[in-house]
Amino acid sequence: MAKEYAKVLQALSVDFDVIGRGKDNCDRFCLEFPDIKVFSGGLEKFHLHDQYDAAIVASNVESLFDNTIFLIEKGINNILLEKPGGKNKEQIIELARIADVQKATVLLGYNRRFYSSVLRAKEIIKEDGGVLSFNFEFTEWVHTVEPLGIDKDVKQNWFLANSTHVVDTAFYLGGKPREIVTYVAGGIKWHTASSIFAGAGISDRDALFSYNANWEAPGRWVLEVLTKKRRCIFKPMEKLQVQEIGSVAVNPVEIDDTLDVQFKPGLYLQTKAFLNNELEVFCDIQEQENMMTNFYLKMSGYGS
Repeated sequence: MAKEYAKVLQALSVDFDVIGRGKDNCDRFCLEFPDIKVFSGGLEKFHLHDQYDAAIVASNVESLFDNTIFLIEKGINNILLEKPGGKNKEQIIELARIADVQKATVLLGYNRRFYSSVLRAKEIIKEDGGVLSFNFEFTEWVHTVEPLGIDKDVKQNWFLANSTHVVDTAFYLGGKPREIVTYVAGGIKWHTASSIFAGAGISDRDALFSYNANWEAPGRWVLEVLTKKRRCIFKPMEKLQVQEIGSVAVNPVEIDDTLDVQFKPGLYLQTKAFLNNELEVFCDIQEQENMMTNFYLKMSGYGS
């Protein structure tokens, strides 16, 4: 992710330095970006000084919390933080508290909010008078997750760490839940609370929604948003298809996805919005805590 952000920051002509932990990784980074200053040894060994206006935390999930707390304590109060913001609920709750006390702005990097497909869907929704309903699926491919050599706590919270990519996009377009009913079943050895998910509710935009996922069966990420005139279909999320009312045909929508092709999808516009202080398009750490506490834990099976 550091490399992906570096590509964007260079394209935006922003001055920046890179701080890594392992020397080998930093050396490999330097080979690809020879003109960028890279410092190894982690934040603890680096002298943060007043010239830094902001920070992007793009480390692994296990160290997101520690790195962000360190930056806030050193006076960096404008931070773009990779999702989900911490490896478990305790870290996200504590980070939200500290950011609030220190008056730090911590924004979550849910880059799918900035996909060209999502931006076009927002226009369609506005043109058609708003969302009537939406549905989504967040099935994970267990066979690809299980062998990953990552922290067991991250795997136990895989819904939060990974599935919220699509869940956040769904609620961003359709509205955050006002009411929700959730069901879970199953469970696997690294996500013991659940592996099959279903639920429904109504959003704060008066749109009905439903969802499902089955991590023990074939599936994929899917999102559909319905208006009076059109059904917007994200399958895959990077592409937008539309079904018009009165027709069974599903047709691709032409979108200018140049930036999503040139850079990691959504990352250019997300980073630009962060640098321009466009706070309203982001999920901040306080909103993330609220969504996690009131909805995500219930949806994942780890909350009542």
